[in-house]
Amino acid sequence: MKLIKLTGLFLVVLFLTACQEKKSAVPVIGFIDAFEDATIAQARTGFTDALKKNGFSEEQHTVKIDYRNAQGDIPTLTQIVNYFISAKVDLLATCTTLSTITAAQKTTTIPIFKMVAPTAKLMKLEDAKGNAPANVFGTEEDLNYIDTSFSIIPKLVKPKGTKLVIGMIYNQSEPQSVDAMSRIKALAGQLNIELVATPLNSSAEAQLVTKSLLNKNIDAFFANPDNSVFASFETILKSCNEKDVPIFTSEAGLVQRGAVAAYGADIYQWGYQAGEQAAQYLKTHKTEGLKPEMVKIRKRVYNAASAKKYNITVPSNFEAVK
Repeated sequence: MKLIKLTGLFLVVLFLTACQEKKSAVPVIGFIDAFEDATIAQARTGFTDALKKNGFSEEQHTVKIDYRNAQGDIPTLTQIVNYFISAKVDLLATCTTLSTITAAQKTTTIPIFKMVAPTAKLMKLEDAKGNAPANVFGTEEDLNYIDTSFSIIPKLVKPKGTKLVIGMIYNQSEPQSVDAMSRIKALAGQLNIELVATPLNSSAEAQLVTKSLLNKNIDAFFANPDNSVFASFETILKSCNEKDVPIFTSEAGLVQRGAVAAYGADIYQWGYQAGEQAAQYLKTHKTEGLKPEMVKIRKRVYNAASAKKYNITVPSNFEAVK
């Protein structure tokens, strides 16, 4: 009889322990950054703020965010993704294009919430029928806004010669960068602008490539949406300032770091928008109704100090960055 009672008591304790473990379990998010960058980091802040607003906070122990940064190293990025998959995280948050591509290539079952990344088509992730990966959600962009960003340059910069010459660098190994370059090249032709576009393979080459570009007597530099440009922007800015060449861009965050002006995405809001989708999934554990969304908030912004340095008068519909 005593044995039966002890066995019963053991089962009750085991049951209560299991219930407690289940109750204390919190969802785990694997957050993957491809590289270290002050502007891109705003997306992570926006993502976590959206989660907090929806009741998922590390401080309150209602979610765990396992953050990993590949520091621009592709093998490390692959290892991070493989680790999160083996750890069976509840979802993946991917920041920038390379993180999203790597995650989408490695898993079709774990939901991926991307930010600071283009459409599946631009990332070459669509299948033969044009279908995007079914497990990829979050916030994306196409290249339409680049037209507006690039088109403001001839309105603000006077050419040294008879034709405005704009230079840019692009990572030839990143599909969206190559597509952006092609789009800008076509637009430059329509605007009677000479475009000097120089390829590179990594941010480590940025200084050498930029200095070579600046020796070609360009009137302005266009910082296109390219991970290598983000990662090496201070190097690019220093070189351009030394040659008195103003930088324009399609990314609002780069204006804070010294570019003159942009019509670009608010990186914080980009991450926040993806975070709201991730929170919805954590609440329901369902992906029905979720799909990649275009980034909603874009701003016309300018850097007052940079504009003053180059004696550029910015239109009144542009907002000064703080």
